[in-house]
Amino acid sequence: MDITLLGTGAPDGLPHPGCPCAACAAALGRDARAATAVLVDGTLLLDLTPGAAFAAARVGRSLAGVRQVLLSHPHDGPPVEVPAGLPQPGRVPDGRELALLTGHRVRAVALDAPGTGYAVTGPDGQRLLYLPPGAAPAGLDDGAPPGHGGPPGHGGPPARAKPRAGEKPRVGDEAADESYDMVVADVLGRPDALARLRAAGAAGPATDVIAVHVDHDVPPGPELRRRLAAAGARAVPDGTTLTVGVYEDVPDVPRRTLVLGGARSGKSVEAERRLESFPDVLYVATGGARDGDSEWAARLSAHRERRPGSWRTAETCDLVPLLKEDGPPLLIDCLSLWLTDAMDSVAAWDDDEWAGGGERALRARVEELTAAVRETRRTVVAVSNEVGSGIVPATPSGRRYRDELGRLNAGFAAECEHVLLVVAGQAVPLRG
Repeated sequence: MDITLLGTGAPDGLPHPGCPCAACAAALGRDARAATAVLVDGTLLLDLTPGAAFAAARVGRSLAGVRQVLLSHPHDGPPVEVPAGLPQPGRVPDGRELALLTGHRVRAVALDAPGTGYAVTGPDGQRLLYLPPGAAPAGLDDGAPPGHGGPPGHGGPPARAKPRAGEKPRVGDEAADESYDMVVADVLGRPDALARLRAAGAAGPATDVIAVHVDHDVPPGPELRRRLAAAGARAVPDGTTLTVGVYEDVPDVPRRTLVLGGARSGKSVEAERRLESFPDVLYVATGGARDGDSEWAARLSAHRERRPGSWRTAETCDLVPLLKEDGPPLLIDCLSLWLTDAMDSVAAWDDDEWAGGGERALRARVEELTAAVRETRRTVVAVSNEVGSGIVPATPSGRRYRDELGRLNAGFAAECEHVLLVVAGQAVPLRG
């Protein structure tokens, strides 16, 4: 089963008409995107958009063989003109299945937003899931591939080795049986949709995840590719034809990532963004609560409100046991507060205690932590402050903390595949 992406942009396209933003100004050439429309095997058109016939002709395709046109979401503005020879567009009621004479089966997937998703099974048995912009499956059963009674256990799909590039998943492979071969969805606008599919086992290690409905919220080019790679997804230019079930080697999501940045740089937002398309994340808050500190309480509340509701929170500085045990991804925010707690525990602020063994004890704590990071099998994203580029602290204790945080950051970064520095909300890769 082949699909041709006649468009991959948001409903208004990219750039937006008349929009002066930086992302729209840069959306030129291959980065310009028409509204998303998907042509399946030349016979099924998912979403009819203005200029679809011309878009098909530009890449050597024709809509003459289309036997069914399905709409996935409400369209604002005047009705789109139906090109001559095309059947009238329609929508399949949620949960209903449509069998086409071409051998394709289409099941309508209920969503949590206005619109309908479509699960398409081709004549060769390959499975595709297409979701409209701003939507996620309404239930786990709806996230399961057609022909299956429901999702596997809550633990998600079983781990297995990825197939080589160009290799189809094996027919007898359990994960291949449970997962869609390709998911085409609004990865940037609704990363939680991908998290739900992964939790249900409907998106597995060999699922090719294609981002569509790409809008101007993310600058095109390297930044778009970086964000999608962190989610295990990719984007392709308009007009690209893909074969469903032929595995593409999307860059692996790094197991360990350190996100550095100054105050209010956006480092926590960047760290959270890297895991928002994955289910069951454990958010490790090292700062804890501070009784009577209303400003600190407001900070904690703002962090909680922007995190996905499926994430759990643990308030602890005891990181080593968490890193040693198996479990869902960890988001540690932040190492700076972990260091404060560690220095408190060895009386590092007292010069005599520091010289009499506190320094050695702290270094042992840091070495234990970095060793646990080196050996962990969990996905870890950690946040830390970068304080070495600012004003030299006026007090000996301030300078001691600055120096020890620099050493901690360097040791932790040495064990990470990805290291990012966030400046003014922009993530600058230092490694990976």
